[in-house]
Amino acid sequence: MKTHVKALVVGGGAVGTSIAYHLGKAGWDTMLLERDELTSGSTWHAAGLLPYFNMSYATTHIHDYSIKFYKTLEEETGLNAGFSICGNLRMAQTKERMDEYALYGATAETVGVPYEWLTAKEIKDRWPLIRTEDLEGAIYHPTDGYINPADVTMAMAKGARQHGVTIERKWQVDGYEWTGSEWKVTVTKMVEKGGNLVPSDEQTVITAEHVVTATGNHAQRTAELLKIKIPAIPVEHQFIVMEQDPALVEWRKDNPEHPVIRDADAQSYVREERGGWILGVYEKNAPARFEYGVPDSFRADLFQLDLERIEEQYMAMIHRIPSCETCGLKDDFNGPICYTPDGNPLVGPAPGLRNMWLAEGFSFGITAAGGTGYYLAQMMVEGEAEIDMASLDPKRYGSWMTTEFAARKNEECYDHVYILHHPDEERPAARPLRTSPAYDRQAARGAQFGWVNGWERPNYYAPAGFSDHDSRSFRRGGWWQYAVEEATAIREGVGLIDATAFTKHIVKGPGAAAFLDWFTTNKLPRVGRINLTYALTDAGTTRTEYTIVRLADDEFYLVSAGAWTAYDADYLKKSIEDKEAEFGRIECQDVTTQWGVFAIAGPKSRDVLNAVIKDADPATALSNKRFPWLSAKQIELGMCPVNAIRVAYTGELGWELHHPMEMQNYLFDLLEKAGEPHGMKLVGARAQNWLRQEKSYRAFGTELGRDATPMEADLPRFVDLEKEFRGKAAMQAIGVRSKCVTLLIDGPEDADPWGREALYDGDTKVGRLTSGGYSVAFGKSIGMGYVSPDLATVGTKLKVRMQRQLWEAEIVEDSPFDPKNAKIRVDG
Repeated sequence: MKTHVKALVVGGGAVGTSIAYHLGKAGWDTMLLERDELTSGSTWHAAGLLPYFNMSYATTHIHDYSIKFYKTLEEETGLNAGFSICGNLRMAQTKERMDEYALYGATAETVGVPYEWLTAKEIKDRWPLIRTEDLEGAIYHPTDGYINPADVTMAMAKGARQHGVTIERKWQVDGYEWTGSEWKVTVTKMVEKGGNLVPSDEQTVITAEHVVTATGNHAQRTAELLKIKIPAIPVEHQFIVMEQDPALVEWRKDNPEHPVIRDADAQSYVREERGGWILGVYEKNAPARFEYGVPDSFRADLFQLDLERIEEQYMAMIHRIPSCETCGLKDDFNGPICYTPDGNPLVGPAPGLRNMWLAEGFSFGITAAGGTGYYLAQMMVEGEAEIDMASLDPKRYGSWMTTEFAARKNEECYDHVYILHHPDEERPAARPLRTSPAYDRQAARGAQFGWVNGWERPNYYAPAGFSDHDSRSFRRGGWWQYAVEEATAIREGVGLIDATAFTKHIVKGPGAAAFLDWFTTNKLPRVGRINLTYALTDAGTTRTEYTIVRLADDEFYLVSAGAWTAYDADYLKKSIEDKEAEFGRIECQDVTTQWGVFAIAGPKSRDVLNAVIKDADPATALSNKRFPWLSAKQIELGMCPVNAIRVAYTGELGWELHHPMEMQNYLFDLLEKAGEPHGMKLVGARAQNWLRQEKSYRAFGTELGRDATPMEADLPRFVDLEKEFRGKAAMQAIGVRSKCVTLLIDGPEDADPWGREALYDGDTKVGRLTSGGYSVAFGKSIGMGYVSPDLATVGTKLKVRMQRQLWEAEIVEDSPFDPKNAKIRVDG
């Protein structure tokens, strides 16, 4: 057995073998360890479906790669992966479900996923066993199907061996130790004893430069060994195998294999299996299991079937395929499948650790395995993947995450697999959890809250009795009119936004200035001033957007996106560790929970603040002379000390008011009273998102990410090419492959884009939207996105796919609203 490798993969399911395969193919000396037999985890009892359907751009790419990759394995390895390309029919019982498929279809086009639209009659004509009179239609993927999980895993394992990978079975990892340059991994030989797998006395240590964990249901044990948190906990998943259906057997005499049937409104999927059917369900009340680890006695085992829990879905299947009513039950499965709170896997660097990579929490592991191996290997070998993997990063959940939170959210995620996935969806489990002090006041005033990194943040405000749940839509939801009113208030008067969820760091010390100068792209601001800037990956793409406030020569206040606190903190602190010896002592402190933030914006925002500011000359305290745009000052509002920043994400006159968290309610009451004479309105995140698009302000996670450079985001004014900074050479080598633009859209009267849609020049797909919404300034839909550089000129006419149609769009100048920033700079 080898005792030193470049990469050690822990876990021999489909995901682990794919990672080992792709690392071996990339030329890395790789070993894979499995504590039992390959496929003995969730892989062995998976149904093997390969669903393309996904609203995530990154996950759709991953699934697309997997499906294409699996089709090549037999030619490479000689092993048949058991791929049945029978197609995937996703049916809709309602018009709203078809709206969901329309949004998905627009997203699929951005990746190049093929699909077809079918009417109920067309479904019946092609597949007469399906009852269709209550269907609105379907979306059909002709290149989709299902695969044998064990066969594809063994094919990838053989391919991995052909690329030089060593695979060792019956070895359990019992300890990880980082030496500063490599991992020492203590492993124990497992032996059979009385039907159980138990540790032997044989133990050894493997040293590895990199470790990848793909431990599936054992993720909690992995977390304990690494002393980190991993919100991957299994949930029970049931499916049953039925005896032969004579009607199906007869139909198959003259027809190819029946496509996989997904009746989303019945929470189930059905596929053909040797003349019969497999029914799998995503029912309510499926429990989380193994919250604190998998028992040693649990191997390739199952739980007791609970047919009562899936009775409704079983009856729905009989309704949809009447011929199956007389089919007997042949086999049943109820096994653990790992979930995460949002359903996306955890793929990327582990928090706080070097050269430790996680590939955990795969609820659709067979579908994702191939693509995960490909893109994770890119991250490890090349420094970054070709797509932005931030949405799957393990650090999207911070240290506030607990076992109870993960278990309850994972149960919710399971029973939400087939609900209508509205883009304005908010899920209720484990909420409220993280609340700012003003939460109760905002709720009393009609705040409808969104969930951001655990924080409750107002999305919009509505009258008493309003139901956010019932207002959701794939078009303009019931909340839309309130967001219009809030956006209008900021454009014409004044509004107050709670931005407490912002991530905030203090970086200070003798080496702080030199470090930040290297770490970010823009010039550092002078004391009392601010700059917008970017931290890059080593590959030259955008890793984080920062607003930097210089508090002193050697002290800086960094503000970044609220959804990415742990993600930003990890990168910042690791970078400091790497450069402190070169630049001098640097302190870094996450102060996110110490400071609340209110953003006040609009033409009357200065009037509101003038009424409460305490200053020797209050009439001039907020003037351009004493408090210019893009500057920061410590002011007093009533009795509250405030670190005020003259900047507004809405593009209006405004300030961010960073205040001690414990004084938030006092400040809220003070501002609310002062705003009454001026008609100040409480404003939520949805209106703010529309307003920032009118100013072409890029947002991290949409326009800004690890698949594009600041130059491609068309932000050269925030990049100082006269200095050296991290990722500079790589950024310059990339050039501009595509370019970020703003578009005004003549869309349908009842819908706006969501930022997931394909862009067309005639019949040719030329780009995609990354953000979308409604513009109160222009009275039409607005969006931002990326197109090829030759099209990125003002006046270019394009089309946007919305609700299955192409709508006219035009590229407009950057910051179409107030392009000269006169409103932001107005004096008073």
